[in-house]
Amino acid sequence: MMRRMSLHRRTVLGAGLAAASAALAGCREVTRPVAAEPATSPAASGSAAPPSAPGRAPARGTGQAAPDPAAPAPGRGRTDLAGRLRLTLDRHLSPTDDNPDHPAYAGAVTLCQLNGADLAKAWVGKALRYGAGPVLLPESKQVAMRYDSIFDLASLTKVYTAILALQQVDSGQLKLDTKVVDHLPGFTGAGKDKITVAMLLAHTSGLPVGAKVVGLPDDAARRAAVLATPLVSGATPGTVFRYSSVGFMVLAFLVEKVTGRPLDQALRAGLTGPLGLHDTGFKPKTWLSAAEQAARLVATDARSSRGLLRGVVHDDVANHMGGIAGHAGIFSTAAEVAVIGQLLLGGGAYRGTRILSEELTRRMLENVNAGLPAVDPERPHRTSAHGLGVVLDQPWFMGRLSGPRTFGHTGFTGTSLLVDPARQLVLVLLTNRAHPNWSWADPDPVRVSVADTVAAPNAR
Repeated sequence: MMRRMSLHRRTVLGAGLAAASAALAGCREVTRPVAAEPATSPAASGSAAPPSAPGRAPARGTGQAAPDPAAPAPGRGRTDLAGRLRLTLDRHLSPTDDNPDHPAYAGAVTLCQLNGADLAKAWVGKALRYGAGPVLLPESKQVAMRYDSIFDLASLTKVYTAILALQQVDSGQLKLDTKVVDHLPGFTGAGKDKITVAMLLAHTSGLPVGAKVVGLPDDAARRAAVLATPLVSGATPGTVFRYSSVGFMVLAFLVEKVTGRPLDQALRAGLTGPLGLHDTGFKPKTWLSAAEQAARLVATDARSSRGLLRGVVHDDVANHMGGIAGHAGIFSTAAEVAVIGQLLLGGGAYRGTRILSEELTRRMLENVNAGLPAVDPERPHRTSAHGLGVVLDQPWFMGRLSGPRTFGHTGFTGTSLLVDPARQLVLVLLTNRAHPNWSWADPDPVRVSVADTVAAPNAR
């Protein structure tokens, strides 16, 4: 059965849940454009570019990846895994035992890399299937999923924010044991003077999931409200794992303070620019052409008070903060999310470009919460295992790929990054499970199913 999502985890609930069910005739209809590598072009039909080494960044707005002469040709094992991944994704375009009332998503893309090269990729379904209401769009108005479709990454943003913060540790601007209040005087409230940078990264600060920013007059007031968010009742910093988006909002404020740049500019200067990630960033409507927006942006909610969400952040708090926040708001493609996995797997460097020191990357990927309890009402069996900005060893989304060194993160919109150092494997799964309604389906069974498909003995 699908877990019931608690109100405290999502401020995006808003009004309209009751009205949504009346408009959902046709929700069981399924259209199934599916594709798997090998194929020929990234056209809207769902076929892919020829195989290439991971992260060969297309020029922004073109969607075309430069050919890589060093890339391995597709082999039988790759083709077979691509086909199995496609079938796994395709199965969840219809209701399943795990999600019996609705499909798990309208569309999805997955990419598996092994030893630094693409092993298999597959994509299915629709990037856009519903209009505001939601109403099922005519087939002619729907948009097919593409391998280079651009997704709202939701909480995968936290990994990017963590890297930006750790860069400041590398540079000496911050220390892991730096008290947050030393740099952000507005970070006030009982017990919060003990919170360090490391606690924010490890979700042990005692801060709650969300912040109250609705109804405030301007950005300054919203930022002040985030900084003044009190600890969870009874919380003691550094003693318990509690997932907190507020912690990463504050972490982004720290990045802005010590770099002197707004978060989106810090992202470009510190990460996406050096790595050549042209399809990664906040507010994609500001850097995609109208044609690319129509063809590549993946829709999320279609029944929120904001209407159809496509190319604008799904998370309600991030939206109130202008679409740029440390906990949510980054958009990207499967190929470019995989670059982040390869960066961390490579000890903080990617293709000759060093982003983090090897020593700090190693610390980032270690369990810094050993021995601590975890409190998560939505996933009561999860452990506290967590690095500095990444989740560790969580079978609830890693499936049979889970292990003491396996790391990654998930996003509320149905996204996930999984890296298995023992196998030298990077697995990206991007779905639009929030389209048209996030409450329709639990995304975790799909994550486990895809991971288990890759973990199968005949997968490589």
